[in-house]
Amino acid sequence: MRKTLALAALAAIALGRPGPAHADDWPQWRGKGRDGISAETGLLKQWPAAGPALVWTAGGIGEGYSGPAVVGAKVYTMGDVAGSSCLLALNAANGKILWTAKMGQPGGGGGYAGTRCTPTVDGALVTGINQHGDIVCVKAATGAEVWRRQMSELGGKMMSGWGYSESPLVDGDKLVCTPGGPGGTVAALNKATGATLWQSKGLTDSAAYSSLITVTIGGVKQYVVLTDRSLAGIAPADGSVLWRADRPGRVAVIPTPVYKDGMFFVTSGYGVGCNMIKVTGSGGSFSAQQVYANTAMADHHGGVVLIGDNVYGHSDSSGWVCMELATGKVVWAERANAPGKGAIVAADGMLILRQEGGPGTIALVKATPAGYQEVSRFDQPSRSNKNSWPHPVIANGKLYIRDQDVLLCYDIKGK
Repeated sequence: MRKTLALAALAAIALGRPGPAHADDWPQWRGKGRDGISAETGLLKQWPAAGPALVWTAGGIGEGYSGPAVVGAKVYTMGDVAGSSCLLALNAANGKILWTAKMGQPGGGGGYAGTRCTPTVDGALVTGINQHGDIVCVKAATGAEVWRRQMSELGGKMMSGWGYSESPLVDGDKLVCTPGGPGGTVAALNKATGATLWQSKGLTDSAAYSSLITVTIGGVKQYVVLTDRSLAGIAPADGSVLWRADRPGRVAVIPTPVYKDGMFFVTSGYGVGCNMIKVTGSGGSFSAQQVYANTAMADHHGGVVLIGDNVYGHSDSSGWVCMELATGKVVWAERANAPGKGAIVAADGMLILRQEGGPGTIALVKATPAGYQEVSRFDQPSRSNKNSWPHPVIANGKLYIRDQDVLLCYDIKGK
């Protein structure tokens, strides 16, 4: 391991100083803010009956559920290709594969083969985690491997058997991930070498399927993790636990938390529902208190977005839901006239919903508490025979839809 890290460090020095992603890029899971919201404006407010213009269709990206990350002229994703789980880069102009980097074994747990993570792009580096816990960092330009680690080296332990699904968080010189287990639920690695910087010894929950977010409360930056048992804030400097709230999940805890003004909204399926936890404090002293809990928003894995004072997402119990963040009150719910269960993203005052099953319907809906107001919809072409779980991605005027071995790129920029 020492030799590997030393060689990786030398390779990293040659990479040069990474530059920031542009405003319209989507460099990681759920976008720049990890909130499922694009800052782009000037997007189409209505689509043609057959859907927006299809720019290209890419194939050969492999089996799996990984979403795309988009930075500049490249699209990055993951999949099981030719007997290996892989990181891939595609040309954003035409969908042609530019390079493929092997990560480890293919397959996966729970009867679902393929990768789950969305890679994270940070300047000259791209890092992904495959379904078996291989953490692999490569050069964005060529796919050449820089370093690799394994969750088992960090004592990795998951809450159930569907394989690692989180997308790594890059913050400054750190790459932060969630191996879970007695060595510490959260781990920080040097993003350039993979060397372990710390693990959260004060939090040893098993890893769930949710990805970390970064927030600042009372002037204190922190990493927030949702596990099988807890919602907790972790200090970036040393991995110490700043606060923790009990939040038991069942079977699989998947959606990423959303945050506003000290309020954390978390949700998961299997009958658990949602919770709003308020965190207050400053310096080294914080307290966390549950404000409400209900089953009106029991989101399995399609995620939720926070727009203004309202949370939008799909609930297993009642279809698509708009809920007040502060109170947990349901503003509206729609099942009969909306697409079925699926994932959500938002941009420019609109929601894009993706149905996971059947024809894979994609709908454009106004993001408003005034009721479910669908504007356009179309059925996804090139549908696989599996649930389409990757979330839609909006980047540089394009809408990206991943379905197993196929990636579709649509033009949604207004004229």
